[in-house]
Amino acid sequence: MNAKINSKVTILMADDDPDDQILLQEALRENNIPNSVFFVENGEELIEFLTKKGKFEGKEHINPGLILLDLNMPKMDGRQALKLLKADPILKKIPIIVLTTSRADNDILECYDLGVNSFISKPVNFHDLVEVTREISNYWLGTVSLPEN
Repeated sequence: MNAKINSKVTILMADDDPDDQILLQEALRENNIPNSVFFVENGEELIEFLTKKGKFEGKEHINPGLILLDLNMPKMDGRQALKLLKADPILKKIPIIVLTTSRADNDILECYDLGVNSFISKPVNFHDLVEVTREISNYWLGTVSLPEN
């Protein structure tokens, strides 16, 4: 049974792979998840988006209630971004789910040491991605109480 989804929560995904971005959007659509999703391509853009700097300065801004973070990205990888986010007194309150192809124990341990809320290895097929997004939405957007944006 699906939990009632909090559609007011905006999702921000940091992933440099345009195909992964499209697949995530399709998986969310497949699950009828109505939440707005924004994309950035690396950790540097993620920090700029959240702090309203760089190309995001002066633009209308939405604060995300949930971040999906890939680990392996150019410019600034997910580990570096996670470290910066969890060191910031305001940004550290945003729940972060690492969604990455890595299954390495050292990546899992490092991310939890840095304060990630959840670590999920990206599924290799679309059907499994649909299932993962359903579980993410049921738990993170339906079950838990998230801080206001």
